[in-house]
This record gives sequence, structure tokens and C-alpha cells, in this order.
Amino acid sequence: MLIALQDITFEFGSRVILEDSSWHIEPGDRVGLIGLNGTGKSTLLRIINGEYSISKGSINKSKNLTIGFFNQDLLSFETDESILTVGMMAFGKALELEKDIERITKELEDSQTDELLHEFSDKLHEFEALDGYNMKHKTAQVLEGLGFTTSDLERPYSQFSGGWRMRVLLARLILQQPDVLMLDEPTNHLDLPSIEWLERYLIGYNGAVIIVSHDRYFLDRMVNRIVEVYQQQLHHYAGSYADYEVEKELRREMQQRAYENQQDYIRQQERFIERFKAKASKAAQAQSIAKRLDKLERVEQTDNGPSKIKINFTVDKTPGKILCTLNNISKSFGNIEILKNTSAEINRGDKIALIGANGKGKSTLLRIIFGMEPMEGERVPGHNVVTSFYAQHQLESLDMNSEILDELKNFGSGRNELELRQLLGCFLFTGDDVFKKIRILSGGEKARVALAKTIISQANFLMLDEPTNHLDMNSVQMLIDALNKYDGSLVLVSHDRYFVSQTANKIWEIVDGEIKEFKGTYNEYEEWKKRMAAQQQQQQASAKANSNADTKKDTRQQNTAPAAEGKGAINKDVQRELQKQQKQFSQVEGQVASLKERKASLEASLGSPDIYNDKTKFAQVESEYQDVLKYLDRANQQYEQLFEKIMQLEANLTS
Repeated sequence: MLIALQDITFEFGSRVILEDSSWHIEPGDRVGLIGLNGTGKSTLLRIINGEYSISKGSINKSKNLTIGFFNQDLLSFETDESILTVGMMAFGKALELEKDIERITKELEDSQTDELLHEFSDKLHEFEALDGYNMKHKTAQVLEGLGFTTSDLERPYSQFSGGWRMRVLLARLILQQPDVLMLDEPTNHLDLPSIEWLERYLIGYNGAVIIVSHDRYFLDRMVNRIVEVYQQQLHHYAGSYADYEVEKELRREMQQRAYENQQDYIRQQERFIERFKAKASKAAQAQSIAKRLDKLERVEQTDNGPSKIKINFTVDKTPGKILCTLNNISKSFGNIEILKNTSAEINRGDKIALIGANGKGKSTLLRIIFGMEPMEGERVPGHNVVTSFYAQHQLESLDMNSEILDELKNFGSGRNELELRQLLGCFLFTGDDVFKKIRILSGGEKARVALAKTIISQANFLMLDEPTNHLDMNSVQMLIDALNKYDGSLVLVSHDRYFVSQTANKIWEIVDGEIKEFKGTYNEYEEWKKRMAAQQQQQQASAKANSNADTKKDTRQQNTAPAAEGKGAINKDVQRELQKQQKQFSQVEGQVASLKERKASLEASLGSPDIYNDKTKFAQVESEYQDVLKYLDRANQQYEQLFEKIMQLEANLTS
């Protein structure tokens, strides 16, 4: 066991965040920490990290335990060092040794004493044991996995925006390889390729991982346990987020039945007490029942789950069949080419998700469609198209002196105060929150107000740039439900794969400056990509096999030439060795094919949420997967060595 939280209680002033709650964190745990906004998820992480002190209970940690905590506060870090240098700070001990080795090397130029030589040897050995020679390569690998280019690595950290800085700090934390890795909303700062890379990395991570995230896809793929902060308690569930939803509903039904049964029992006992408390023969019994009721541990009534959005969209005008046509569009920023002579069309009823890596031009394309970004080519707007555009820059259009509720009222949507309050509740503004002035809101709160205004507009064409960034999971689901009711068309940019999978009926991806369209849902797009990758792999394997066959054929023809031309007898020893190597080559070739099949099978198992229900089975499959990777690497090396040796022997036969 790494960490044990036993019956802990934590309070902020008079507000109880956690009461008599327990949690044991074991090696290999992959935990999704969930709960409504404000229930204390981030607070709990800070308690584990030692930043906050509990008022009751105990926290025990294993000896020499290391904890890594990824959170927004890390952005206070400032430096003009390159991002490669910042990432390499993870190897603190190795960097110190490297400086010591440089110092001793200089001293040895003047004096080669036994003491210096021994110290030099010890430092080198320790540096090698810490894999110091590979720390630069490892850092570059992780940074590039998180979306940085090779040319970015030497750029100063201070030149990057907040989101990219968070990626650098995430890379540094990953490279430290703590025993417990705590990640607070890590996917907020990542694009889809980087999220997928992080998933692959964390699957093989040796330590325990605790994740706070509103990305349901990420949780489903990453976690084998869910811990929910609910009603000041920690509730534990085995399996993925999808498993949690099923189990949560079952528990809610059981609790509601238990509550109703207990209420029936209480009413019966209270009727007995009321009837017989004044009767001498029954008074003692009635008093005894009353005492039992006072001591009875009451079952709480369940809530009905998150409320559902009750906003009905109204579209003011019906647009023509085509909302926007882009003809031969090109767009560059300096030497960086974003779009190159590409065309596309948006039709009535389209719900398009623009996906792909950051820097590919998704937000730029949104602005081009909206008509606010200069470009080369032709943009043809459709008939009767009324567009509403949500993006971070839209926050500037908010009236800073207005109250939140008035801001929506003045928008002219025609909805009454009750409807507007319901909508604001979905965006986490409840009670008197709706009377807050816009100017005192945080950036995230302003973004939610702007999104609410976009949602209630009478536009028939919505454009949404990262609309889920400041929403919790329940609010994301409410937004999904609202957009699925929406009769208009939309184009959205989002890294939240669950949100995209539930809202889009077309996928656009910018590839080499061109808009590539897939007609179907995100899940269908993912399946199609897998099929294409498998076909490409099969074609490459077939091409390699044909190339090997042609090489062998040419070799056989060459082998017969000297005999036919009477150039001398074939060296029998070389021939025997060649046959031996060819036989071994065939065996290794079979091993490589078998290992590749096993690797694909294990990857499919690791990609299934069911595997995480059984901790023992998951550990076994993960261990076997790591072994297969090692064996495959060795087999590939042996394959290449044998192939080169065969080529050399065949060349010797013809010489």
C-alpha cells in the first residue's frame, strides 16, 4: 500500500468537505477522481500532497514515497531556459552528477591523484546507473509526444503560451516518474494526438495514477477504479467510468428502496407510539420504541441525479440547402502554410467536428467560415444564414457592468427568467450567483456566460471553439443534450472525444493543408482509421515479403551463373553455412509474425474497458505486453542481422 487515508475529516471554516472518509491507494491503481464542481476533488489531491492538514483521522504513506502533482498552480513557474532544459530538470540528481563529472575532468587535467580518479569513477558509475546518458533523448521524446516539434525544444519556455507551458511542466512531471502521479485536468491543455500519446504512456506507467478529468473517453481508457466525492464522503467503484455509471444507478435504486422501507417502518412505529404512549400497559413499550427510533441510523433519500436541460431551441429562419461554400481557399502565416487551395461545403443539417493536432489551423478555419479571417480564395455564404460564434475572444463582447441574468435577458432571446435561470444552472450558476456582475467573474465563468448566450441565440448556424473547456461532466452532458435537440447546423472544435462522438455527424480534418471530410460519427471515423492503418501495415508487410522474394530469386540466379560459365566450384562450406542461416532466418521470420499477432491481440485487450475490472488480469496482460515488446525488439534485431549475414554469404558465393 502506498497511501492510506483513514477516517479523515477536512473542513474549510464551517463547511465540511470530507467527513470520516477512507481511501487506500495501491501500486498499479489507475483512479478516476470525480464529483461535481466544488465538492472537493482538487482539495483532496492537496490533502494527499501534504498542502492541507486534516482535522481528524490519519494519513499514512509508505517510506520514501514520491508524489507528483500536476495542477494549474504550476503556471507560476517562470524561466528563460529552453523547454528542453526545463524538461530535463526532472533528472535533478543526474544533472548534479554531470556537473561534478565536468568539474573533476578539468581537475584531472592538472592533477591525476588516486582520490580524484576514484571519485571520477564513482560519479561515472552513478551517472550511468541513473541513465544520465539518455536523459536528453528521453526528455525530447516526451516533449515531442506532447506535441512539440524538434525545432521547439531549444526555444525559451517564456515564449510559449499558458497551455503549451503546462505541457512542458507535464512532461517534466512524467519524467520524474513519481510513485504516485496526480493529474488535475491534464487533457485541458492537450490536443487529440497528445491525449492519445499520454494514454499510451500512462498504460505502461509503473506507479499509481490519480486523474481528475471531465474527459469521459480518457477516464474510460485509463482508469480501473472510480472514487467519487459525494455528500462529504468518498464512494469507491471498480472499473471504468462507464462501469461507474451503471453501478451508481444500481446503488441509487437500492438506497432509495432502503429509504422508502425505513420510512414505512418509522411511520408504523410512530403510529404505535402515538396510540399507546398514554396507555399504562403499553407506555413502557412505546417509550422503548421511541428510544430505538432516536438511535436509528437514518438512510438518506437519494437525489434524482443531475437535472436535465429544459431549453427548447428556436431557429428564427430556415436557411438554404448550402450554408457556406469554400472555393480554393489558401491561408498562411508568414512561412507557415495552414490551408492550400482547398475547398469544402457546409450543408443544412451538418454537425461537423473539426479535429486534429494544435497548430493545424482548426480555429483559423472557423474564423474563415465565419468571414472574419482574410484569406486567398472564395467564401460564398448561403441564403438566410444566421450565425452565432462562440470562442474565447467572444468574452470581450460581454457587458462588464451587467449582472449575469441581465446579460442573457438583454440578449433578446425571448425566454423568461425561469428558463434563463435553468440554463444558467446548467452552466454552474445557481441561486444568487445569477446576480453577480460580469466584471468580477473569473475567465472560466465569463466563458460559461458567453457560451450560454451562444446556446440561446436564434441562430441557425452555430460555431463553437472548445465549448467544454470550463464545464464539468454533468454540464457537458447537458450541452450535448441541448445540441442534439438543436434543429440548426454547427461546426465545432473540441478535444473532448466523448462530446464530439455524441454531437457530430461529420468529421473534418486538416491534412497537408487540405480539408479531408469523413461522413459519419467520430466512433465510425476511429474504426475507419484503424482499418486504414491495418491495411497499410499489411501492404507494407506484403511489399517487404515480395522484395525479399525478389532478392532471393536474384541471388539464386547469381548462384547458378558461375557454374554455368565454368568459373569454378562453389565453396561447399559457404553453401552449408548459407543453408543453415536461411533455415534460422525462416524460423525468426515466423517468430516475428507470431509476436506481432500477439502484440496486436494484447493491445486490443488493453484497449477494452472490461480489462480494468479485474486488477489481477490487467496486471497480467500489461506484464505480458511489456514482455512481448522486448521479445519482438530482440527478434527484429536478430531478423536484420540474419538477413545481412545471408546477403554477405550469397555475395561470397558469387565472388
